[in-house]
Amino acid sequence: MDIRSLRLFQHLANSLHFSNTADAMFVSPPTLSRIITRLEEETKSQLFVRNNRSVKLTNAGRLLLSFADSVLYEYAELKQQLDNVSDKISGELNVYCSVTASQSYLPEILDKLREQYPLVDIQLETGDHSLAFERVQDRQADLALAIYNAEFPQHVHFQQIDVVPLTLLVPKNLNIESVEGVDWQQTKVILPARDPAKRIVNQWFVKHDIRPNVYAKVSGNEAIVTMVSLGFGVGFVPNIVLQNSVVKLKVKSLAVSDVEAYRLGICYLKERANEPLLRSISQLFVQSSSERLS
Repeated sequence: MDIRSLRLFQHLANSLHFSNTADAMFVSPPTLSRIITRLEEETKSQLFVRNNRSVKLTNAGRLLLSFADSVLYEYAELKQQLDNVSDKISGELNVYCSVTASQSYLPEILDKLREQYPLVDIQLETGDHSLAFERVQDRQADLALAIYNAEFPQHVHFQQIDVVPLTLLVPKNLNIESVEGVDWQQTKVILPARDPAKRIVNQWFVKHDIRPNVYAKVSGNEAIVTMVSLGFGVGFVPNIVLQNSVVKLKVKSLAVSDVEAYRLGICYLKERANEPLLRSISQLFVQSSSERLS
């Protein structure tokens, strides 16, 4: 039983999908199956119940997962102690976030990063915010800016850095001055396609007993702003997205007091919390958040 096998088992125990784990951990499905079989032989226990449609963790599997979480955490601490032989933080860090987050939060962080850790190289990928968690879980990103989701599994750490209120956007040419003035039966709505934005917006409509007249479901808040500016309908987006949009003058923003705000934060795998590079960068985000709120 080695570190690599425990990492593979830990990922599979959380994903419960052999192909996804094989892709994320860069091994072939047959190799992953052999490693799991070897672990079952070593523990003399069945770790997963498998059939053609599903994979489930057994009680023995849950015990081994607890052991794997503990061992991998201790291993990360050992690596930290070994790395402390040198007091210079260096290396490459892959960061994932939305375009808006990269414009609003990263410039300040990157300035501090260059000043405090000049040997660190940041590789930035931008895309749909709803994919942030997946990038971290599949190890395509070391750290991501993400919107909090109650569905986050236990092995992913989330640290809130800001609260982002939502606003309702309507086309500039519509004579609507408040949310109360929207005729929801006649007005088309552009909905977010993925959680957590999808959940938040749908809950608001349910709370107000509104059945939205859906024009489209799209990924990405920036796309919603664009579609509203073109007159296709109305839609909820974070204020910060509107502020950074090149078409903000073509839409009207209506305040909505009772829609849940986004809880924006950084997320990364808990097993990596003690890695010097990741820990140092995450502290910069937390420090910047404290300064913003003070």
